[in-house]
Amino acid sequence: MSPHPIFRDDLLAGQVGIVTGGATGIGLGISTTLAQLGMHVVLASRKPENLKAAVDGIVAAGGKASAVTVDVRDQERVQAMAKEVHDAHGRIDLLVNNAAGNFYAKSETLSANAWKSVIEIDLYGTFYCTQAVFPYMKANGGGRVVSTSMTLHYRGWPLMAHATAAKAGVDALTKTLAVEWAEHGIRVNAIAPGPIPTEGVRKAFTPPPGAPVPDVFSVDKAMETWAMAAIPLKRWGTPEDIGQMVAYLASPAGDWITGSIFVIDGGEWLAKSKPAN
Repeated sequence: MSPHPIFRDDLLAGQVGIVTGGATGIGLGISTTLAQLGMHVVLASRKPENLKAAVDGIVAAGGKASAVTVDVRDQERVQAMAKEVHDAHGRIDLLVNNAAGNFYAKSETLSANAWKSVIEIDLYGTFYCTQAVFPYMKANGGGRVVSTSMTLHYRGWPLMAHATAAKAGVDALTKTLAVEWAEHGIRVNAIAPGPIPTEGVRKAFTPPPGAPVPDVFSVDKAMETWAMAAIPLKRWGTPEDIGQMVAYLASPAGDWITGSIFVIDGGEWLAKSKPAN
């Protein structure tokens, strides 16, 4: 459960939402926050083992959650997943496109399969899932779609050509569908999380070139030092920080918001690329 709840507990009661990649990391923070506010959250992932632990945790904390196994790159399976959720609950109020693939790779050596894998998960998957829930949201008189973008493509980021291209596509898709589907009461927005120290990030973290590093190197110390120098608000974000913004967009407060991309990064993307010591 979020350590700092800011909404009433029943804010999203009676609603049903799907969170792709919702069993780990940022996705779990989003799922947990939505469940805390009364929504029945359907966690979608390729890995059943992650799903069970996440659903059990949410239910144990008093939330409503269930799981569905899906690879967002498989359009037919995605369509079947949306139908399963609607058949089980009679509605789909929210889709959070959080599933993503990412890794560092030099553009000149990036293989076709590596490029394809990230583009298919991040961009194709976002479109497939959004398209799949459309008829159910339209029939229900409206709904919300929140897709996960990033800030790296706003300034260019070496070794991330595949991910930045995919997320730029997510931004464009968000704006286009917001205009196209507004007549059906469907709000389409995106969030661009900044540095969030999930377990995956901790495993992959090495200080950027030129960044200050503690004399005695450890991942935790290096990450803390980097955050203090590179992020104006001087702390890493949390999955709950992202979950709170999704909850806001899913709530009545988001009724007149569509086609927007919200940066949630403590000001990091506005800071100088090389932090001052």
